[in-house]
Amino acid sequence: MLKHRVIPCVLLKNWQLVKSINFDSFRTIGHPTSTARIYNSRNVDELIVLDIDASLNNEEINTEIITDIADECFMPLTVGGGINTIEDIYKILNAGADKITINSKALDDLNFIKKASSIFGSQCIVCSIDVKKTDGTYKVFNKKKGILDLDPLTLAKEYQKYGAGEVLLTSVDNEGSTIGYDIELIKLFKNELEIPIIFNGGMGKPEHATQAINNGADAIAAAYIFHFSQYTPNDIREELRKNNIAVRDLK
Repeated sequence: MLKHRVIPCVLLKNWQLVKSINFDSFRTIGHPTSTARIYNSRNVDELIVLDIDASLNNEEINTEIITDIADECFMPLTVGGGINTIEDIYKILNAGADKITINSKALDDLNFIKKASSIFGSQCIVCSIDVKKTDGTYKVFNKKKGILDLDPLTLAKEYQKYGAGEVLLTSVDNEGSTIGYDIELIKLFKNELEIPIIFNGGMGKPEHATQAINNGADAIAAAYIFHFSQYTPNDIREELRKNNIAVRDLK
């Protein structure tokens, strides 16, 4: 049976890990290496780190910090932000990451997904889609380009076709809000893809994870709940288990 994963998804900015609200209003979580140690001790299933300095400022991704995080990280590590070439992927994987996630590059060049997956394997390539609701309709959002006239499900199917191994789907409207995941958005994706969907944005209590997975998410990602509430990843996993949702057994 497929095990449903609990995944912190954090941002790397100015040599610190941060959490945003609606992709703005950044709040510091802590130093990357100490935060990785905490995640290890709390039995998270994976860790996603997105280098927003590299992404927004056209800088090279900070492989020095990625190496530091990977050295402390005993769970699978996915890294994204500022990836534009195959060489960038080599650098990130050589720094210790297990997977990479791409957003802007995937939007600009579907063939990049195909080439990357042929070299590194589709299991290594996560395509990230950010979504905003405008005039009652879900549209793809990009930090640089704004709201695009693209349907997120159609785009996800294209990413799957070109070789993506997973989709990281983020509700910008709910991100950092703690009001819960956008269940309506999740339902649009239910049973529509053959690859896993990691849903991100809005978890404020463990019940929100149950709601997301029962409505179609394969894995749930979050950050705020792990740092600014009383809940731990183990609390979320236990809530899922109580609701007969398969999760990784703790050692």
